Amino acid sequence: MTNITPEEVKQRLDAGETLNLVDVRQPEENEEFNIGGILLPLGEIQSMQTEEIENLRENEVICYCRSGNRSGIAATILEQMGFVNVKNLVGGMLAWNQKFG
Repeated sequence: MTNITPEEVKQRLDAGETLNLVDVRQPEENEEFNIGGILLPLGEIQSMQTEEIENLRENEVICYCRSGNRSGIAATILEQMGFVNVKNLVGGMLAWNQKFG
């Protein structure tokens, strides 16, 4: 797993790049604020219910959560499942909102 900063993600999004973002928070957290991507709560990843992102195994996948903790766990699990380029958004949505909110 590699870390990626909110600045790097925002710069790439602002440049029009399509990113494979995976929000591992709960639905209510996602409804409050999100930066796009697929909602796939950590519990589903832990129980290996990853059908929604199976086609991304060979692509870059950026996981994010509230603070970076759950997304770090999710990224590690995805790597163990064979995903080859998984990144964790450092600081999560707290850092994102602090910088860009």
